[in-house]
Amino acid sequence: MNTPFLIVIFVLLMVALALLPWAHRAWSERNGRADSTKTSPIPDEGSMFTDLEHPETSDDELNRQTQGQQSESGPDLLRVRITKARDLVSNRLKDIRGDSVDPQIWEKIEELLILADVGVHTTMDTIARLRATAEDRGLSEGGMVLDQLKLQMMTELSRDRALRTVAPKGGVPIWLFVGVNGVGKTTSIGKVARRYSDEGRKILLAAGDTFRAAAAEQLEQWALASEAELVRGSEGADPSSVIYDASEAAAARGVDLVLADTAGRLHNKVNLMEELAKVRRVADREPGEVCEVLLVIDATTGQNGLSQAREFSDAVDVTGVVLTKLDGSAKGGIVFAIEKELGLPVKLVGLGEGDRDLVDFDPDLFVEALFGDE
Repeated sequence: MNTPFLIVIFVLLMVALALLPWAHRAWSERNGRADSTKTSPIPDEGSMFTDLEHPETSDDELNRQTQGQQSESGPDLLRVRITKARDLVSNRLKDIRGDSVDPQIWEKIEELLILADVGVHTTMDTIARLRATAEDRGLSEGGMVLDQLKLQMMTELSRDRALRTVAPKGGVPIWLFVGVNGVGKTTSIGKVARRYSDEGRKILLAAGDTFRAAAAEQLEQWALASEAELVRGSEGADPSSVIYDASEAAAARGVDLVLADTAGRLHNKVNLMEELAKVRRVADREPGEVCEVLLVIDATTGQNGLSQAREFSDAVDVTGVVLTKLDGSAKGGIVFAIEKELGLPVKLVGLGEGDRDLVDFDPDLFVEALFGDE
């Protein structure tokens, strides 16, 4: 092989090597532009991102999903979303409805309520009162007993569920969200912020969880999505000071409502519960005024939520419960256990991952949905 030919080969290789970085940069920029058109999802507490938005979904598909969500409202939304709990109840009600009133029917109803996670104590009390009513009214058929059970369940859930957004003493209204780790406190705050922002209220989010990694960043994403304001402190800062600063900022800016996040904590850790009690006391100082202390409970935990509720209620005077993930649980009976044994109203329920899927709890619709297919 002659020298001129080798020289040509060498020159071509050098040219190729010189062009390689340029080609790689052009390819990267093109793909980067494609990626930048995708919507960034809002981070969730349990994972890096939620499925609130799906970058791979086409515009037509997104429109279909939105239309489907908008068509579900009131009883339809509740009925569709609590399928697991409804199936567990309604499948067993079919057998009971055709029975005559005998000792076996009470055993079947008892088993049904226990399986639905109503709880042993609440179940026994419910059955005792139901039997007494059946005897007084001479109910002889299973269908008549079930109709009475439905009425009794609705009556047991009749209590004040109003969410207080106006401070009685004229201070800045503050809602504290409390609960154990991973139940969805921050996500619930974001959904409430979206709801009230849609109604035209000025909302401020207080990043009082200064210990969980990326908690403030997650709340910031919700603030952006709901066009709410945000007050945050440095990592590891005193959560009481963050929430107090938020109340002062809200007073200065004419904010209608402050939604305050708190760090998740085990309900059986005395020192952590004492710290939470301090957070509540500081939040209630002028110009702030605590109007709601909402305990967030994961519906899939069932009766474990009761022990959580007792400890949190003792520490911070809980005013109501936010029951998340009700759509993913067959244990809807926890609603009755919470209200019967603790006297706490369930005020909001989570029926999905969408930012408008946290809704007011309607006991009549809930019971109707449970009995719906029987």
